[in-house]
Amino acid sequence: MIDIQIEPKQFEYDIQSMVQAFYVGQPFKINEDLEESYRTLKVIFQEEKITASLYDEAKKLFEDEICCDFQDRRETKNALKKLLYCLMRKDIGQDLPWGNLTGIRPAKIPGMLKEQGLSDEAIRKEMKETYFISDNKLDLAMDVSNMEHKVLSNVNYKGNYSLYVGIPFCPTTCLYCSFTSYPLNRYKEKVDAYVDSVIKELRFLGKQLQDKELNSVYIGGGTPTTLEPAQLDRLVNALKDNFDFSNVKEFTVEAGRPDSITRDKLMTLKKQNVSRISINPQTMNQETLDIIGRKHSVKQVIQAFNLARDCGMDNINMDFIIGLPNETEDMVKYSMEQALKLAPDGITVHSLALKRGSRLNMNRQKYSDLNIDNNTKLMDITKEYAYEMGMKPYYLYRQKNMAGNQENVGYSLPGKEGIYNILMMGDYQNVWACGAGAVTKLLSSDRKSATRIDTLKNVDQYIDRIDEMIERKRSYFVN
Repeated sequence: MIDIQIEPKQFEYDIQSMVQAFYVGQPFKINEDLEESYRTLKVIFQEEKITASLYDEAKKLFEDEICCDFQDRRETKNALKKLLYCLMRKDIGQDLPWGNLTGIRPAKIPGMLKEQGLSDEAIRKEMKETYFISDNKLDLAMDVSNMEHKVLSNVNYKGNYSLYVGIPFCPTTCLYCSFTSYPLNRYKEKVDAYVDSVIKELRFLGKQLQDKELNSVYIGGGTPTTLEPAQLDRLVNALKDNFDFSNVKEFTVEAGRPDSITRDKLMTLKKQNVSRISINPQTMNQETLDIIGRKHSVKQVIQAFNLARDCGMDNINMDFIIGLPNETEDMVKYSMEQALKLAPDGITVHSLALKRGSRLNMNRQKYSDLNIDNNTKLMDITKEYAYEMGMKPYYLYRQKNMAGNQENVGYSLPGKEGIYNILMMGDYQNVWACGAGAVTKLLSSDRKSATRIDTLKNVDQYIDRIDEMIERKRSYFVN
C-alpha cells in the first residue's frame, strides 16, 4: 500500500498517476491513517513552492522542493510532476519510457505546439525539458503527430463531427476486460430491443445534426458482429436514413472476435459499403487465448481473415495486446510472424492495462501465478514487424496502469489509416455517440477541454430509459 499525504488536498489525480506509474500494481490511499505502507509520499503546497518527501515507514528516503507560480495551474501541475518524477526515480533507480507524461494523448502535445508555430527542434526541446520523455517515445509521438496532420489534410474536419455506435455484446468476457460488454448467450433475446433503442437515439441525433458534415462512422463494442446479418443491415440502414453519408471518409465496423464472423455478415457489411473492419485476435498463441477466456482458436482467426479478404474487404486491421499473461518474447514474435503471413492493412498494438473492473484485477490472488510483463523491447519487436509489413505509426494513446508504462499504437499501410481513431483520440472534432455506455465528447474551442454526455452502461436500463438518454443529448442542443 502506498500512503499518499497531500496538504492541502489538490492535484490528487496527477499525484496518484505518477505514483501508479512508478509503483505499478501497488494500491494507494490518499490522506488516510495507515498502520502499514510500502512507501509514504508527503506533498505540501506552500506559498511559492511545493515540497515532496518520500518515506519507508518512519525513515525519510528523499526530499526535494520546487518553486512555482500557483496562479498558472498548468505550470503548477508540470512543476509538481517534475518534482515527483525526480523523487521517485531516485527510489526506483530507473527512468520511465514516457517520463512524467501521464496524459492519454502524447501526440496531441507536439501537434498543438506545431500549430503554435514551433519548429520540430523546439518541440523536441520543450518535451524533453517538461516531461523527461525518452528519445524512443519522443520519436514515436512526433512521427504520429506528423502522420495525423498528413492524413487530415484531406479531411474537412473542422467544425464537423464523427459518429460512434456502441454494440455491447460479446461471445464471452475476456479476463482483462472492463468495457461495457454482455455475454450474447444471456442477452440474445434482448438484441432486437437494443437495436430498436439505438435506432431511436440515432433518429433524434440525425435531425439535430443535419446541418453539420459527418466525416467518419465507427460501430464498435463489445463485438458488433454478434448481431445477425438482418440486425446489422437494419442498423446500417437506419444510419443512412438519418445521416448524410455523402462526405463520410471512413465507415468502420469492429468485427472483433473471429468466432462472431460469418460470410453472410461480411457480405452485409460489404453491401453497405463499410470501408474498414477490424479482426482482433489479441494474440496468435492458443495457450494465451485459453487463459484470457477467448473461446476462438488461432485457426478461426486465420479463417475469418481470409474470408474477409474473399468477401472483398480491402482495409482490415488486426488488434494485438502486449503484456498478456505468461506471454514471452518468442510468443510475441510468433504472433507478429503470423500477422506478417496474413498481410493485414493495419495492426493496432495495445499494452495490457489492468482495468479496475476486470476479473484479472478484481481477483488478483486467483491469478497471482500469471506473469504479466511488457517493456520497450517487446514494443520494439511489434514496431519492427509493422515496418517490415510496410506500415507506419499513425495513432497513439495511453491509459492508466499499462504494463511496463508503455502505450497503444496503431500502424497502417499508406492510405489505410483509421481516420476515426485520429479524429477521436487527437481531439480534432466532436464525437457523438449512441448506445449503452457510449460517451459523447464535445470539445471546447481550444481543444483543451471537453464536455461529456454519458449513456447508461446497463443494457436493460438503456432500453428501458432510452427516452432519458435522448433527453441528455437534447439539453445540449437546447442550450
